[in-house]
Amino acid sequence: MTSTERRRRPSGRITLAEVAKAADVSPITASRALRGERGVAAALVERVKQAAENLGYVPDPAARALASQRSAQVPVLVPLLSNALFVDVLEAVHSTLQPHGYQTMIGVTHYDPDQEEQLLRSYLAHRPAGLLLTGFDRTEAARQLVTQSGVPCVHLMELTQARGIYCVGFSQHDAGHDLTEHLVQRGRKRIAFVAAQLDPRTMQRAEGYRTCLREHGLYDPRLELLSPQPSSMRLGGELFEDLLRTRPDVDAVFFCNDDLAQGGLLTALRLRIDVPGQMAIAGFNDLSGSDQMLPPLTTVRTPRSAIGVASALMLLSLMRGETPAHNSTDLGFELMVRAST
Repeated sequence: MTSTERRRRPSGRITLAEVAKAADVSPITASRALRGERGVAAALVERVKQAAENLGYVPDPAARALASQRSAQVPVLVPLLSNALFVDVLEAVHSTLQPHGYQTMIGVTHYDPDQEEQLLRSYLAHRPAGLLLTGFDRTEAARQLVTQSGVPCVHLMELTQARGIYCVGFSQHDAGHDLTEHLVQRGRKRIAFVAAQLDPRTMQRAEGYRTCLREHGLYDPRLELLSPQPSSMRLGGELFEDLLRTRPDVDAVFFCNDDLAQGGLLTALRLRIDVPGQMAIAGFNDLSGSDQMLPPLTTVRTPRSAIGVASALMLLSLMRGETPAHNSTDLGFELMVRAST
């Protein structure tokens, strides 16, 4: 029996030692090269990767976790997969982490802090390399789980300057304020805020809306229409009709997201309501299709893919034991003014 055969596992799979021998490096160097760690010369990295490809090497995550006390897995917890916003974030995270040897694990919380806590207990038991969590709204037990685990963690979509908390996102409050300011500057005085799901980021936009209208002496709490139901185009149409029945003097609507706003626009078209002449309509997130509505929808473009990339890069630094230059990265937002306002 040859030494290579002795080193190969009973399963027949190629081992890291074989890759190292083929690349003429030590197993430690081979491991570091395949993980994409800094400090390994580019030529060595290429040689190791070529040897791994030639041999058909597939890393054993269980062995890696046992050797390093950490796996190569990075759980990413998001509220929904039916929302294109989070799909864009996940795609960017995966494309950034995968070349460095990390696998993303998707957890869906359904906006339920208790579900998130259960997912965290399950994922942390497998000693993940890092965590990416959406926002800051979670149970105290979940916060303690993350803190006590020692696993590097980056938060998505929201910002804080709290010490020791790493995050990438933008100010939901400021985005809500600026969109409302746009409607005010268009001469609108009876501006409604229509929202569903009512997650923390939606309510931060609502607070931005309130702040802006109070600055102009226009705030009327009766113009808020808040539904706890899951957001959808259908619900947007229903809420728009409800708004017309109960608040007929409204001259603009700020929908908390584009799903609702698209439904509202379609209902306005069906009811022959002049948009923006009779009613201005705006959304949030600039989802696919918003620029193709009749009329095209004014909205806030949020940097979903950029958030995914930047959060993954920040997490990579933390997983390498490095301290990022800033704990909070604000990627801003862009007001997309279109014909609906």
